[in-house]
Parts: sequence; C-alpha cells; structure tokens
Amino acid sequence: MRLPNGYGGVVKLSGNRRRPYAARITTGWHINDITGKRIQHYQILGYAPTRSEALQILARYNNYPIDGETLKLTFREIYLRWSEEKFPTISHSNIKGYRAAYATCENIADMPFHNLRLNDLQQVIDHCGKNYPTLKKIRVLFNQLYSYAMKHEIVSKDYSAYVNISKYKDRNPNKNIRSCFSTSEIALLWKHKNDPYCQTVLMLIYNGVRVSELLDLKKENVHLSEQYFDVIDSKTENGIRKVPIADKVLPFYQRWLHDCSDCEYLIHTLDSQHFTYYMYYHNVFQPLMFRLHIDHTPHCCRHTTISLLAEAHVDQTTIKKIVGHSGAMSLTERIYTHLDVPALVEAINQI
Repeated sequence: MRLPNGYGGVVKLSGNRRRPYAARITTGWHINDITGKRIQHYQILGYAPTRSEALQILARYNNYPIDGETLKLTFREIYLRWSEEKFPTISHSNIKGYRAAYATCENIADMPFHNLRLNDLQQVIDHCGKNYPTLKKIRVLFNQLYSYAMKHEIVSKDYSAYVNISKYKDRNPNKNIRSCFSTSEIALLWKHKNDPYCQTVLMLIYNGVRVSELLDLKKENVHLSEQYFDVIDSKTENGIRKVPIADKVLPFYQRWLHDCSDCEYLIHTLDSQHFTYYMYYHNVFQPLMFRLHIDHTPHCCRHTTISLLAEAHVDQTTIKKIVGHSGAMSLTERIYTHLDVPALVEAINQI
C-alpha cells in the first residue's frame, strides 16, 4: 500500500540485523553538485524487527509529530533536562539515589530517547549487577524520565511501565553477570592479539579499570617509560589514581599511542572519534565476544583482574589501589599506604 505524500516511509536495511526495518521521514533536500540531482535527507524515527511494527512507529509519529532535533535528544540529555527540574525539589539523599541509578545506564546514555524500546531498558536491569533495592530505584528513574518525555511530547508510549525486576527480588543479578574470563578464554583472546580491538579487551583484563576509564583515557595521560597511566576522572574518589601497565600488554599501549590517528584519546574509532560506551559495547565488544563464542560483559574484565591478582597472592591493599575500589579501603589503608608505581607494576606483572 502506497503511503501518503509527506507521511514518511519504511526501508529494510542490509545485513544481519535484529531490527532491520527503519521508519524514516524526509527532513530536507540538497543538490548534488556533480549530477545536479536532488538528494533527500532522512531522519530515522526508529527500528523494528518487522515492517508492520516499523509502520506503527511511523503512525505514532504522524499522530504526534515532533521536530527532527527533538528526535535526536539522547537518554543523557533527557536525564539532564529532567534533573534540572527535579533535583531542586528533592532531598540530597534522593538526588544521590537518582545519580547512582543513572550511572548504571551508561550503555544507553547516548541512544536517542525516542528510539529506546523495552529491551534496551530491560538490558540495563539485567546487566547492571545491582541488588533489588537499587533495581527499584533504576525503574523509578525510568518512570520519571518517561513521564517527563511524554509531558513534553518527545515520546507517545511509556516503555518503563513494562520493565521487569520481580525476577531479582530474591537473588542478586550479580551472580549472573559478575563472572570472570576463564584461562582458556584469555588464551583465545591472545590468539587474536593482532586485532587492535581485541587488544583493548586484553588491556582491560590486565589493568582492572572501568571500561569508561579506558575509553576516556587521553594520550597525554599515558606514560610509557614509567609504565602507567593516570585516571583523572572517575565515578569515585578512589578511582582517581595511577594505573600500572603490565609488561604483557605494554606493546598494545605503544601501538595505540603511536598510531597515525590525530585523536586525543588513546582508544578511538576507525575514523579517529572518541568512543562512547554504547558505541564500544555494540560495535566492538559485543561482536568480538559473539565471534569468539565468549559470553561476558566489559565489566567482567575488571572482575577478572581482581580475581587474577588475588590468585597471584597480591595483597588486598595493592589490589584496591590498582582497581580504585570505592569504600573498600580502610581508613588506615587510605591514609598511610603510599604505593609507588614500580610496586604497582610489579604487582600487575604477577598475572
């Protein structure tokens, strides 16, 4: 059936995709200087597994049309707009709770809010590794953001209402996701060490940083001669630290530091752009794990580091200093422990 002029359309995208059908509208035109032909500019409204579902996305848009710029607002931008209104009206403890809940949403933070679906929200719940009370706070945050988005006619459907946390009521989802890479899985990664992005996974396993800390690491903060790098921005106070570079992965840092890219960040995309967590997880980490038949999340690299250090009989204070554990160090450890970089390098080289 032909759709009305100006209504928009549905196209099927190439490749093996979970949601191959895209609902889109025309947002403008330009003239090709070489051919003289008019070229359309499109705005994607959303993706769907079937054509009929993509048509429903298109229908919802035409019932509640919004401008193209609003469609581009990300989860992060909606959160910031909502928090500007909400935070002045609530207690400091409630603000801390919402901020902690938002911190678990890193993998969807850069997705257009309008494109989010139930599966995206449920993935946050299923893979964040938090206990049931925290999961309740995350769901409340989703409820609040969707209420804000619907009030401002950014979305027409509240997917947060269908987020399920009941299956975690009597158990901690950490048991499912906080697994470590096995010896055989690490060996498999080493077989692909010439793959630059496989190198990033090995770098995570042998440094214990949060994935966001590695993605935000700038070249200017990497010190190859002394074998460490500075984490200058972290989610916790203890996260601001010097992280040792193990001998095994030092060549990977050298490769990334001295590549031909003019990107200021050590780890970057093929076109020299800064990686967001969402880009790295969906475009690099997840496809690599699928190809190698390994079932882990990026955060499992951090747990692997801790496990390997413990198995190598590295003392707990040193482990905490390397991985930047918040709240894990005693007052005595925080005040009187001054581990220098060579000692940290020696410790990380035990794994």
